[in-house]
Amino acid sequence: MAKISVVVNTFNEEKNIVRCLNSVKWADEIVVVDMHSTDKTRELAKKFTSNVFLHEQVGYVEPARNFAIKKATGDWILIVDADEEIPAHLAQRLQSLIVEKPEVSIVSLPRKNMIFGKWIQHSGWWPDHLIRFFKKGTVTWKNEIHSVPQTEGNLLSLTGEENAIVHHNYDTIGQFLHKNLEVYAAQEAAEIAQKGYTFDYRDAVRFPLKEFLSRYFAREGYKDGFHGLMLAILMSVYHFTIFAYLWEKKKFVDERPAGLQSFGHDVQDAGREVKYWVNTKRLEEERNTLKRILLKVKRKL
Repeated sequence: MAKISVVVNTFNEEKNIVRCLNSVKWADEIVVVDMHSTDKTRELAKKFTSNVFLHEQVGYVEPARNFAIKKATGDWILIVDADEEIPAHLAQRLQSLIVEKPEVSIVSLPRKNMIFGKWIQHSGWWPDHLIRFFKKGTVTWKNEIHSVPQTEGNLLSLTGEENAIVHHNYDTIGQFLHKNLEVYAAQEAAEIAQKGYTFDYRDAVRFPLKEFLSRYFAREGYKDGFHGLMLAILMSVYHFTIFAYLWEKKKFVDERPAGLQSFGHDVQDAGREVKYWVNTKRLEEERNTLKRILLKVKRKL
């Protein structure tokens, strides 16, 4: 039978690593690649596997992920982050799949994001499909933050909560702000700048607003309650911070708005877009015929 290797990349994950590795003890091999943790991550990982390697600290996972895959010897690779776990049902499904579906080379898995103590089922966080299980040699990542993997082979997408990785994502606001504003935003700004982006102050307004509208309305974050509202705001702040870093790279150039009147038009347009989405979502949920007609009129206005 084909051999399965689990690959885990780590940096200061003593809080999560035991839970993660306990959930993958069924695998034929566990490979942990650590970016010079200063806590007990490596010590704890060595209780589960002797395959613990070091990689330079680069601030994000993609460069170390390709390195980790090369260290694995299995026919199949399962990528698991240190703050994730593989439920027993999913483990059994993956083990049976490689026998039952020999034509499949790559498997996309849904992921349950647990954020601030709640499973977020909307807001763009579910089903959050990711390519995580594949035959060795069929998937590689670019050395760019949040890059989409390059694949070669037949893809199967599993669906349903029973086939989902459980991701213990953000436990605190501070954790979210540190990871996104201090690490991810700075790295994304650097990559955008390298691609020749010309800074425009209006993008610092437009893109965060689009992110909020997309998360909260188009991807129905409002159905996640206050969690959905907070996450939509936090993600828009994350996008705003990317442009703040880009402005910093321009030596804080004093790029003045084209005037209050022009800026006022931008604000009015944003307000109209918010009203449009509010009325659209109310229209989708309204069953009273007369109220639906009134909402359609409001949306056109």
